[in-house]
Amino acid sequence: MRRSSFYLTVLILLICNACISQKPKHSLRVCSYNIRHGEGMDGKIDIKRIADLLRKSGAELIALQEVDKNCARSENRDIAQELANLLGMHYHFEKFMNYDGGEYGMAILSKFPILESIRHDLPKGSEPRCAIEVQLITPYTSQMISFVNIHNEWNRNKIRLAQTQILNDKLKSNRATILAGDFNGDQADPALIHLKANHWSILQKSPNKTWPSDQPETEIDFIMTRHLPSHTVDHYVIEESIISDHRPIFAEFEFSEN
Repeated sequence: MRRSSFYLTVLILLICNACISQKPKHSLRVCSYNIRHGEGMDGKIDIKRIADLLRKSGAELIALQEVDKNCARSENRDIAQELANLLGMHYHFEKFMNYDGGEYGMAILSKFPILESIRHDLPKGSEPRCAIEVQLITPYTSQMISFVNIHNEWNRNKIRLAQTQILNDKLKSNRATILAGDFNGDQADPALIHLKANHWSILQKSPNKTWPSDQPETEIDFIMTRHLPSHTVDHYVIEESIISDHRPIFAEFEFSEN
């Protein structure tokens, strides 16, 4: 009986030690979506269905491209603010230019308070361009991270390269950063080659094609990272063919507790 009790005690201690040694993990969910000013492939402006998709994804940080603010073509709606209200999130909008009675640009939605937001002006191409950087602290990492939204030039690869060169120079190279957006070029594009050469890790997703949404032919939307704490990641394209002309992309980062 004493021997049985001894072995039982040893077994309990081994189980407890195993539980202690395996640190709990925490997930950060990120989405990037070019929403084409809220207009779907069916020609309808429907902000609620965008919100429903984002809510279902569980994303906590969201990079949105082609966002209208009070433009006639999108029913004079402040799309970023409307989405933030529907999702109960913080947000930051930056315009590229005045357009159709309002402003046209991009936005970030965040479940977490935005501690600082920075506009990074980029070389002008077919349209003016900027990137948005927000700095925040999540419950999953002890350090501040930057979440950056970009929408590159669509027409000329030399401009795309110049835009990513400028952005790379402006971002602090030692800060944990997630960069997401519509790069308007595939992985062979000079802009993405430049980023890979500067220690950006492009997340691999399957399936990978994102545009056009009804019959995707190419991969131009990406999430990439630099200097994140140790993590694993699950990354994929969300199969949605109507809400926009792009398909949204999603990544879940799983961090070990510090």
